[in-house]
Amino acid sequence: MVKDKKNMLKKMLRPNRVLNAFKLYFSYHLSKITGNNIHWGTPMSVSIEPTTSCNLRCPQCPSGLREFSRPTGMLDLGFYETIIDQLSPNLSYLTLYFQGEPFLNKDFLPMVAYANKKDVYTATSSNAHYFTPENAKKTVESGLSKVIISIDGITPETYKKYRIGGDLDKVLSGTQELIKQKKEAKSSTPHIVWQFIVFGHNEHELEEVKKMANEFGVDELAIKTAQIYDFANGNDLLPEDENYSRYVKDGDSFKIKNKLLNHCWRMWQGCVITWDGLIAPCCFDKDAEHRMGDLKEKSFKEIWLGQQYRVFRGKVLNSRKNIDICTNCTEGTKVWAEIE
Repeated sequence: MVKDKKNMLKKMLRPNRVLNAFKLYFSYHLSKITGNNIHWGTPMSVSIEPTTSCNLRCPQCPSGLREFSRPTGMLDLGFYETIIDQLSPNLSYLTLYFQGEPFLNKDFLPMVAYANKKDVYTATSSNAHYFTPENAKKTVESGLSKVIISIDGITPETYKKYRIGGDLDKVLSGTQELIKQKKEAKSSTPHIVWQFIVFGHNEHELEEVKKMANEFGVDELAIKTAQIYDFANGNDLLPEDENYSRYVKDGDSFKIKNKLLNHCWRMWQGCVITWDGLIAPCCFDKDAEHRMGDLKEKSFKEIWLGQQYRVFRGKVLNSRKNIDICTNCTEGTKVWAEIE
């Protein structure tokens, strides 16, 4: 984890990126204090969606449920490069993931390599069903900084409870192959993270997954709370231990732990870009319903500093609880947990 943090800092500590981060931080806090929308700088972190397609059918994911109102498709490499060219001078951190399985896009690794050439830290999230020896080798060679692998169960039964259509053996063998290719290339990247989302059916496996992570030799084990859409009246996916839940019992129902204060750092420091060029304010807008603009029609800077974005940030500062995507948001709450 230490090497990963050093790698991240190395990307951030460039004079123009440091200055940009200061502008974002200062204007954000000035906006909090005054209640006025003041915004300087451009994003220091962005999520770009390689595809909305996925091989799994996870029950709390619009991609898995095939419930998008927006079209399913693949990000075009040439279009992606024009986006990176606009953002890279001040961009420190790029998440090549939003919805879908990134490795389904045949140009995913060239996209990673292109951002790496621009000295941008690159991260992605994968269900690890596509780490063949060839693909794992190319992943290491691409310069990918970090890969988050969803495991969510240490037995086929618990894994398939949420990762419907998935194969735990593929996840484990894919992890092993990626570790092998890293060692053979004598590479410190990608930083390999096993992500274990805590549900009611797998919370008893927390200690065992830690042991397994140590045995496999992954770089990090991340224990994450689950985002549940229909949580108010309870849900079988909710864990009993509220330390591993985003929600808390409130009488006969549940409520999110977030107090929904009228500010949001995400609105100042980053955004999400869909595979077809739409800009959404954050990752909680899964269907990109709050569209700030279209990169096929305008430059990023025009959209980022445009009227539509200014109005939306003003709404966040005024009454965040009235914005639908904020009602299940974790900004300011604990999403990651540690186990001893």
